[in-house]
Amino acid sequence: MDDKSVNLDTYLDNHFINRSNWLRAAVLGANDGILSTASLAIGVAAASDSREAIVLATLAGLVAGALSMAAGEYVSVSSQTDLEKADIERERIELEETPEQELQFLAEIYEGRGLKKETAMIVALELTEKDALRAHVRDELGINESNKAKPIQAAFASGASFTVGGMLPFLVTLFLSLEGMEYSLYAFAIFFLILLGALSARAGGSSIWKAVVRITFWGTVAMGLTAFVGYLFNVNVG
Repeated sequence: MDDKSVNLDTYLDNHFINRSNWLRAAVLGANDGILSTASLAIGVAAASDSREAIVLATLAGLVAGALSMAAGEYVSVSSQTDLEKADIERERIELEETPEQELQFLAEIYEGRGLKKETAMIVALELTEKDALRAHVRDELGINESNKAKPIQAAFASGASFTVGGMLPFLVTLFLSLEGMEYSLYAFAIFFLILLGALSARAGGSSIWKAVVRITFWGTVAMGLTAFVGYLFNVNVG
């Protein structure tokens, strides 16, 4: 019995949905890191002939962006966690005050999913006897381990991936020629976005082609608009 439980857990862990929390934060962070840092570097490169100014501005944007991304993700996911805890506590109180009503509601949920009325009640009874709160949290509230909010994990994934994504255009500002730097940054940023799209699609088990087209299109739009604004103001720096 224990071996079967272990095998079931392993089977469930291998499903892509179990990666949804950290994968979403990681892709968002890396995408934002590439776009934000590259766009900032493009703007400064278009206005300055100094490598030092470009590098320092890009580095400052990279550090600030990574910290902001991690903090924002932590606060956002923490708010979701607070809502989940509040709902779970409310469900616990309802189970204590109106257990029969909650049992009937749980049975109706299973009946709505296709079980016969008698079978649905049997399932509801057995799950209630084993762990009533867990059954209601999972089947009534829709909260389980695969989609449960994890603030620290999301913050780390987001901040770290932003740093990795932002380091790519930062390296371009360090080593590539100053002449046409903004065009080099744009080209490399698009290349990095294509790689990110392919990797995220592979990790999530979705279509690589669709992910690459989606992330490249919106990345191009974002950097194009940012570059347009930069050239519009045409501010000269040192």
